[in-house]
Amino acid sequence: MPANYRCGPVLGMLDCGLSPQNTPSELNMRFLVFQHIAVEHPGVFRDFFAADGIQWDPIELDEGEAIPSLDGYDALWVMGGPMDVWEETEHPWLKAEKAAIREWVKDRAKPYMGLCLGHQLLGAALGGKVGKMEKAEVGILDINLTEAGRADPLFAGIETPVQALQWHGAAVLEAPEGAVILAQSPVCANQAMRIGDLAYGLQYHTELTAKTVGEWGEVPAYACALDETLGQGALAKLDAEATNKMPIFARDSRRLYDNFMNLLKARG
Repeated sequence: MPANYRCGPVLGMLDCGLSPQNTPSELNMRFLVFQHIAVEHPGVFRDFFAADGIQWDPIELDEGEAIPSLDGYDALWVMGGPMDVWEETEHPWLKAEKAAIREWVKDRAKPYMGLCLGHQLLGAALGGKVGKMEKAEVGILDINLTEAGRADPLFAGIETPVQALQWHGAAVLEAPEGAVILAQSPVCANQAMRIGDLAYGLQYHTELTAKTVGEWGEVPAYACALDETLGQGALAKLDAEATNKMPIFARDSRRLYDNFMNLLKARG
């Protein structure tokens, strides 16, 4: 499927492979999705959105698409990308994006899910500090839930350590005031956090599909980080490892999504 297809009760029905008679549920929800490169989209979550009849509107910020009014949306998802949160000169739309995230989370207190760059943008927008790591964290690695993470409803039924794809050279070095750290790794103290009751950021990737590693390996910035961290020719090995662990990724992604949706439903 194309990275930026829209899916909902009417729009995108054919793209999702669904017809009105086999749509299993209708939640009457609409999600806004910020994207920063075409290959970093909601991935496997697109299938879950489709099954629940959720309409979602991807905004490709790196291609100049404008942020729409936030009214009428039930959740904001912010995906990854090769840029850094502080590169506002090179990517001036970052300033508007951070302002929108701040409004959504701080002023409106509405549900948020940020992955990788989306996690870092949450940190930066709410007053935390994001910066370069000493060495990029790349590969399929273990993430350990903290005591708070094991008790958080987002991670209900998800065992620790969590195995997931990491592919980042920056991190939230200082969490925003009031943030609760939910997961960490040996080289990154903030692998997941919650702000308020409904805003979550995950530094690691849980949206993987069978195509993810291969597609990301074609992005020059990602290929460079991969080679510098794991050595030349590591892409094929990483892709094979990801393929082998895809059932684990799919299981945890499904649980994470179900838990997130339960939080939305409970909010009313």
